[in-house]
Amino acid sequence: MKETLDLRGLNFEEGYIAVIDKPLNWTSTDVVRKIKFALRKLGYRKIKVGHAGTLDPLASGILLVCIGRATKMVDALQAEEKEYVADVMLGATTPSYDLEHPVDATFPTQHITRGKVLEALAALSGERLQSPPVYSAKKIDGMRAYELARAGEEVEMRKALVHIYEMQLEEYDLPRIRIRVRCSKGTYIRSLAHEIGQALESGAHLTSLCRTRSGGFRVENAHSLDDFLKKLQELETK
Repeated sequence: MKETLDLRGLNFEEGYIAVIDKPLNWTSTDVVRKIKFALRKLGYRKIKVGHAGTLDPLASGILLVCIGRATKMVDALQAEEKEYVADVMLGATTPSYDLEHPVDATFPTQHITRGKVLEALAALSGERLQSPPVYSAKKIDGMRAYELARAGEEVEMRKALVHIYEMQLEEYDLPRIRIRVRCSKGTYIRSLAHEIGQALESGAHLTSLCRTRSGGFRVENAHSLDDFLKKLQELETK
């Protein structure tokens, strides 16, 4: 059961972790900026605010926003295990591996079976190297990869070591599947969707994503950004 959000009597400089269910179409930086602005209206002019783990604009779910001295915990919180629920569309790819860009190629799916999907999920589990999407915030020679990609430049992404602890098939309704993924820091679920398509000798892209857990924080105990901002606003009148 979600706890009632009570911010009365808090000194945010001493440290607070806001467990936010990030809304769709917001960047993680947008959420941080909005909370920082609200805190400034409460008199916290120079307070530090940061998030522990970026979520793409088209993803929802847990975003840990660290305030005041809690910003010292960002690295430790980012390093913790994550869990996601993702919807994957088989038979088509996009340049960004999600819905940010339109479909650029289609592939057959008639040969795909539930058994083959389970085999693909098992084969992609464990510790291995993964290539981040070209349309990502990874830096290459001081520039964001997505900036280079949008400029039409060829981008070579450096692979990173990730660990997929577990993948479960939650729903199978071709051409759509839903998976639950437990993974390490730095795992791109968009890339994972693309890899699933390749493993099935087809194509795939991500159509929705929710981060359901980050370390010991679960999405069912998170608060909406609107609720958190409303509670901060209530403090202005007290």
